[in-house]
Amino acid sequence: MEIDELKRDWLDQDFDEMEFEAKAEEIVDFATASGETAPRFVDPSHPDFQAPPTFVTRFHGRRLLPEEFPKLGLPLDAGKAVIQKRPIRAGSRLLGRSHLHDIYEKTGRSGRMVFLVSRMELYEDGQLASIVDSRMVIREKPTG
Repeated sequence: MEIDELKRDWLDQDFDEMEFEAKAEEIVDFATASGETAPRFVDPSHPDFQAPPTFVTRFHGRRLLPEEFPKLGLPLDAGKAVIQKRPIRAGSRLLGRSHLHDIYEKTGRSGRMVFLVSRMELYEDGQLASIVDSRMVIREKPTG
């Protein structure tokens, strides 16, 4: 399938929605496991206690891709990016909506690779709090 067709048919259509809660003990565990030492991330009694920006990467929807998305091969994790719009605090209830944000291709030594960027936008009280882009790569199977 051509990249332009995939983009036309699949980009920017929500395919999953989940609710999450940021719990104080999970924030501390995540921050500690990440090597964080700043009190605002590891001490719930700190006046500015909040989750580290990458905390939201632990939230996952029910699906990686839309249900009817074409089978191009096995997607492998190609990294994550987080854009924090506002702090996530203990007790925050977040609504995550996922859609395909980008589809592109590259050619490497092993052939064509298709990259899919699944974006989860997390909202708190209707305001965008964080964006998590999860990149997946699919190496095209050689023909013949």
